[in-house]
Amino acid sequence: MNKKLLERLEGIQTVETIMKNLNVKRKTAIDYVSILKKKGYVKTKQVHNHKRVYYIEFENKLGGQSYIELINKYSPIKISENKIYKIYGKRLTIEETLINAIESKSPRIILASLILFQKIKNWKKLYQLAKEKEIKREVGALYDLARKIMKTRKMNLRYLSNSLPKKGDKFKEIIPYFKSKDFKDIENRWKVYLPFNKADLGEYK
Repeated sequence: MNKKLLERLEGIQTVETIMKNLNVKRKTAIDYVSILKKKGYVKTKQVHNHKRVYYIEFENKLGGQSYIELINKYSPIKISENKIYKIYGKRLTIEETLINAIESKSPRIILASLILFQKIKNWKKLYQLAKEKEIKREVGALYDLARKIMKTRKMNLRYLSNSLPKKGDKFKEIIPYFKSKDFKDIENRWKVYLPFNKADLGEYK
C-alpha cells in the first residue's frame, strides 16, 4: 500500500489536492500524509495563511538537501519550490547556495539569498565558484546591496581586487532587462545592473 500511495501522491501536494486526486475525505487525506511522513517520504512547509504544503518524494528518505531549503533556513523571505532539486552525498555550502541562487535568474530567490552574505566565511571558495560561472561582478554588486540593509562579513580584499571591473568592461545584467533606479552607485562601481529598488528590500525590515 505504501508504495502505491507514494506513487500516486509523489510531488507537491496539499490536503485539498490529495482529497481530489484520491477522491477521499479530509481525515483520510491527512491519515495518508501521516503514513508517508512516518516512512520519511514527506517534508512539510507552511506558506501564506498557515496553509501546509507537502513535498512527497522517495528521495526525502535519503536525506538530501536543496539550496532553496538552505535559503529558507536563514532568510526572512521564504521561497516555494515548484520542483525539488536536491544534492545527495554531501552538505551544500553557503557559497554554493549563493551562486545557485544568482544563477536561477529568479528575482525572489536572489532577493531571499542576500541574507547569505552574513554567513560567508570562505571567500576563496566563493571567488572560485563565481569565476567559474563568470559572475564575479554580480556577486560583488549584490554584496554591496546586502550591506545597505544588513550587517555582513567584510569582503575579502583579494576577492575585491580581482573582481572589480576594468576599464573598457561593459555593463552586465543579473536578470535581463532589470535595472535599478535607487542604487546607481553600486551599479556604476561594479558595472552591473541590479534588479531591485529600495521598495523591493522592505521584507528585510
